[in-house]
Amino acid sequence: MNAKFAPSALLVSLSLALFGCGDNGSNANTPNANTSADGASVVAGELADTQEITINNAAEPESLDPHKIAGLPESNIIRQLLVGLTSTDADGNTVAGMAQSWESTDNKVWTFKIRDAKWSNGDPVTAQDFVYSFRRLVNPNTASPYATYLSGLKVVNAQEIVDGKAGVETLGVRAVDDKTLEISLSEPVPYLPDTLIHTAVKPVNQKAIEQHGDKWTAPGNYVVNGAYNLKDWQVNERIVLERNTSYYDDANTTINTVTILAIPSEVTDVTRYKAGEIDLTADSLPSEQFKQLQAELGDQVKIQPKLCTYYYEFNHTKAPFDDVRVRKALSLTLDREIITNNILAQGQTVAYQYTPNAIAGMIDYEPDWRAWDKAKRIEEAKKLLNEAGFNESNPLKFELLYNTSESHKKLAVAAASFWKDSLGFVEVSLNNQEWKTYLETRRTQKHQVSRGGWCADYNEASTFLNTFVSTDSNNYGKYNSPEFDRLMNGTLGGDVTAEQRAQLYRQAEAVLDKDSATIFVYHYVSPRLVKPYVLGYSSNDPQNTWQVKDWKIAKH
Repeated sequence: MNAKFAPSALLVSLSLALFGCGDNGSNANTPNANTSADGASVVAGELADTQEITINNAAEPESLDPHKIAGLPESNIIRQLLVGLTSTDADGNTVAGMAQSWESTDNKVWTFKIRDAKWSNGDPVTAQDFVYSFRRLVNPNTASPYATYLSGLKVVNAQEIVDGKAGVETLGVRAVDDKTLEISLSEPVPYLPDTLIHTAVKPVNQKAIEQHGDKWTAPGNYVVNGAYNLKDWQVNERIVLERNTSYYDDANTTINTVTILAIPSEVTDVTRYKAGEIDLTADSLPSEQFKQLQAELGDQVKIQPKLCTYYYEFNHTKAPFDDVRVRKALSLTLDREIITNNILAQGQTVAYQYTPNAIAGMIDYEPDWRAWDKAKRIEEAKKLLNEAGFNESNPLKFELLYNTSESHKKLAVAAASFWKDSLGFVEVSLNNQEWKTYLETRRTQKHQVSRGGWCADYNEASTFLNTFVSTDSNNYGKYNSPEFDRLMNGTLGGDVTAEQRAQLYRQAEAVLDKDSATIFVYHYVSPRLVKPYVLGYSSNDPQNTWQVKDWKIAKH
């Protein structure tokens, strides 16, 4: 999934931290209370009378339609509104969602039993809701950024429908009865239930869409099956969610109102947190303030691994980035160590492969050139650029695109400096665009080089590598390698073991490196500030799939 933030976009994620309730010390005047660095006194064992929370999400969502989005800011909100067949617990483990159970004898035909649950309009949630939603996802008329998600999972006829070669009614998803959903795959996918936590495969209410058309995501029109309703939406300001009393597990929900802000500035985010206006910041903290924040706020600084990778994406459809020599030269001379260890310095790790090291089902790949010293890398890069026709009299000029963020800007400036200082005849202009515009620019291949971030849709290496398959709808750079496609297609054969699949993934990473498909920069962590009175917040989820329904507000 497309990541929004920089110094922590979701990669290195997939480890854990500690479960943080936020107790920071003893209040001498109140023996039963804990006091945070900012003076918030938390009363042990007591909940606040008012159960409300304010969260910064860092960006205005492009939509709240799960079939129209591809980014984290959008998924963070939709996850509070809609529940798919499977879900996650506070530590990121796959658990039952709308499906209370599932089974398969061959990993090709899967049967899901739908629990007794209601939409917020009072209608029961049925297997047909998922049939409708899955068909809508792959329908070319929907034009979903995630149209090929079911294709990657080998759902029967998914790719043919996306390509306009078959009707949506042929999709390998059917309602056996109201409470039984059957999903048929062309190849065995043993981890299918884990993939169904994703935003793109959450259900939407057919009645609401047919009644309101594109306006179905507006407050008052949005029909949910999750813990919260959409109460208010002030564009570029705030989104307000209120507790959904029709939610099947409402008895275990405590927080009544959730206010979600769209503040892109990390500095402003921190300032408002300190002022008591925000309870959780976005997961990107100003690098220049990081050490100070740790000293000042202690345990309120939460750092957790994140299954995400930060990269610079080439547009392979346009010169000069259709030339592997140009791509390789820029990759060789980007100093990942300085970016990760000096500029970010929040626990991120250097990325020489796309897939985070800790993700399930992966054997690490490391390129030979990682061992080269700086001088050798520069020498080889200059040789490659000269062969491609670039030199002092014909400099390489291009535009580097990034979305609005101090962190992204800082890294873009650093990257441009590395290339200029190392190669001399490279001139980079920077182009900053707001989130929604930036996404559209990449989707339509109007960029040359762009910052990108990808976060795991599920905990398995294919969630990353599938995005470089030539037919994948998230392949914005339009990388096209028959060799890579062949390797990825081979991972899901019926007789392929987990060990063999891991080796194929490693070979696929080697192909990406050989082709310099993209410049992988670092694997994320997720640093954010969390008030000590937010109970239940977990730092153990490497996918950062937080849900407000799992939290409570302590008396403070």
